[in-house]
Amino acid sequence: MSSSFIINTQFFFFKVIAGIRETDEKFYYIVKEEKNYREAFIHCRDRGGSLAMPKDDATNALIADYISSSGLFRAFIGLNDMEREGQFVYADNSPLQNYSNWKQGEPHDPAGHEDCVEMLSTGEWNDSECQVTIYFVCEFLKKRK
Repeated sequence: MSSSFIINTQFFFFKVIAGIRETDEKFYYIVKEEKNYREAFIHCRDRGGSLAMPKDDATNALIADYISSSGLFRAFIGLNDMEREGQFVYADNSPLQNYSNWKQGEPHDPAGHEDCVEMLSTGEWNDSECQVTIYFVCEFLKKRK
């Protein structure tokens, strides 16, 4: 194992706040490093995960509680409509279908610049400009034994 890998891994865990949250199949980490959406997407992907994809109420509640208990107001999640306005897809390219938790009046993008989604500490979703730099939540599959 190279020393740069160890240093990068230690740096990554230094940047994680409030421990981790987990379900039977996944781990979730809030990364305490402000990045824009694309940088956050790459950060999670390069570590073997993705931006968090809340596809049901239980997962959404877990991530919202994590954001709130970490003292944060918002964090990027893995949902966007960058390819086609109004057609949101998750970080794994699956379409937003059966579950959503938009804040009242959202998504609302009159200027056409709010293509990325942040989760608020309440669990509600808001479409946001992709270039803002905020904390973000990564999701990792647990290894099967």
